[in-house]
This record gives sequence, C-alpha cells and structure tokens, in this order.
Amino acid sequence: MAERVVIIGSGPAGWAAAIYTSRANLEPVVYEGAVTEENRLQGTLPLGQLALTTEVENYPGFPAGDLGGYLDNSIDESKRKYMAPHLKEGVSGPELMELMRQQSVNFGTKVVTDDIVEVDFSVHPFKLKSLEGTEIEALSVIIATGARANYLGLDSEERFKNMGVSACAVCDGAIPRFRDKPLVVVGGGDSAMEEATFLTKFGSKVYIVHRRDEFRASKIMADRVLANEKIDVKWNTVVDEVLGNDNDGVTGVRLRSTLDEEKTEELEVAGYFAAIGHTPNTNFLAGQLEMNEKGYLTWTTPQRTYTSVEGVFAAGDVADDYYRQAITAAGTGCMAALDAERWLASKGYD
Repeated sequence: MAERVVIIGSGPAGWAAAIYTSRANLEPVVYEGAVTEENRLQGTLPLGQLALTTEVENYPGFPAGDLGGYLDNSIDESKRKYMAPHLKEGVSGPELMELMRQQSVNFGTKVVTDDIVEVDFSVHPFKLKSLEGTEIEALSVIIATGARANYLGLDSEERFKNMGVSACAVCDGAIPRFRDKPLVVVGGGDSAMEEATFLTKFGSKVYIVHRRDEFRASKIMADRVLANEKIDVKWNTVVDEVLGNDNDGVTGVRLRSTLDEEKTEELEVAGYFAAIGHTPNTNFLAGQLEMNEKGYLTWTTPQRTYTSVEGVFAAGDVADDYYRQAITAAGTGCMAALDAERWLASKGYD
C-alpha cells in the first residue's frame, strides 16, 4: 500500500513538513537519513546541519536561558539520555532539532533511520528505494534533504568544527567566541564578500584569503569589501592548516602562497569561516527533477513548493541557494506540507 506522504530529510524543513502533514492525518513517513561513516564525513547525518552547530541564537522562541527541565520533559528519555548536557544558554542546534523531531513523533509521524538512494518519479505511485533495500511507494513526496557546506578538506577543519570553524557567518558570527577577535574568511565569490562584511560587525578584523589576485564576486560587492577598513585581503594565498587546541579551539591559520609554495604566513584568528559554496543533496534524484545551474531544485510555480513533477514538492535548503537559514527552511517545510495536502485532496487521495 502506498504511503500518502514520504518526506526525505530531517532538518527544519523536513520536521516542519512532518508536523503539518501529521496534524492533517496524512500519516507521513520521514526518512531521516542513515547513520553511516559516509554521511558523517560529508555532514549529512540525521537532523541536518543544525545538529552540527552549537548555540542557536536566531531561531525565534528560544532566548537565552536554562531549558534543562523543558528538554527533560519534552524529549523522549530514550533520546534525551544520549544528548550532550544542556549549557543553560538558550538552545543548541542538536537540542532544537531533537525538539522538532519529538514534536513530529508526538503527532504520529513515522521515522525511519535510513537513506533514500533511488527514486522513480516517472510512475505513480512514485517508487523509492532505501539504502537498506526497502522499496516504498508514495502518493506524494516532499524532498527536504538540504545542502551541505563545502570545505577545503583539511583534517584541521574537521577537528575544529564548532570550535571556531564555521560555514555560516549569519548563523555563528555573533556568538561570544568571535566578538572583538580577528577572523578569517576563505573564498572570493559573492558569498565570501557577504560573510566578510557581516563579520566586521563583530570581529576586530576580518581577513579574506583568496587563491587568486582578483575576486570572482560582483564588482559592487568586491568594491564594498575593498573599501572596508576592517577587512584585509590576502591575495594569492590558500589556507594550509587551521591552528588551535582543544581548550581554545581555533587560534590561527597558516597560509601558503600560490605563487611561491615555500612562502608561508601565520595569522592569529579566533574564527575560520569557509565561504566556498554549498552542495545540494540531490545525487539520489539522478536528474529526475528540474534544477538550476547550481544543482538546487527549482520551484516551477511562484510562491509554491511544486517541482517539475506533479506530486513532488521541495522544501528547505535543497531548493534555496540564497537564504539558507533554519527559519526559512522551516517555513518552506510548512508550505510543502500544505501544498502536498491540497494536491492529495484535489486528486481524491484525502
């Protein structure tokens, strides 16, 4: 028997979609992802990108404060006992995602800890196949698999993630670790310009490390950066290693010249921000849905989460290469759920 709604992905978009579809008695099934080494290395474990962050200061409804008792009462004990101790400073990424997951489960969402690795949208009901080999039929599908940040691939980047290494200045730039400290941004496109400019509000100085002698960014954004007295550009350089220790996290970076490999330089910084793009998690779709030039899913109707296949909807960062925030992802998850509910009703599947 075909499921009425299958949701692929378990970030804010996926759980918001699950909450809305389960409250509509559509009995959604969420494939939250598999716990595999491959997923760990590329940052695609269950609960999405927020599960890889620490403090979350910009999600409405969670001001600074001790949420310990609330977390104990709200999250199932079998999950709660494996969570890190609450830091009493508001909500962390993992805590917020566990709360969303629990809210979905409370309304009857079925959660499967597995990846969808193959889809066939040329037939209806749609056919899906999981990593464990399970075959599923679905009347509608909401894709909320997100996008993963690109890093240089240094071992030291991985070591200091959440200890000064970040891929989102808007998410993390305001936390105390980075305030009034020198910071470094890696990249040369518009994203790097935006990140660096944003970080000047908090850091004492911002270095931009770029491997070429000119930016790829649009001229207006590049000019804005070059005119900012708090930004210092390190041209023709790459990051050779992120420096730090277990107590302080990131303390600096070692740079290497692209013109002379023997020439190195160390910068004292408290934060390292990778701004070299994101990769949407769409490989499993094998090109069955329309995408933009960056590989993100395309909404085919303005203000609707419709994809190029009727009955398949997209929510969150997998269809958003611009905002990429938890709150916008959750909003589009709600939209996709409502779109799916109304589409199913229009086809007589309610």
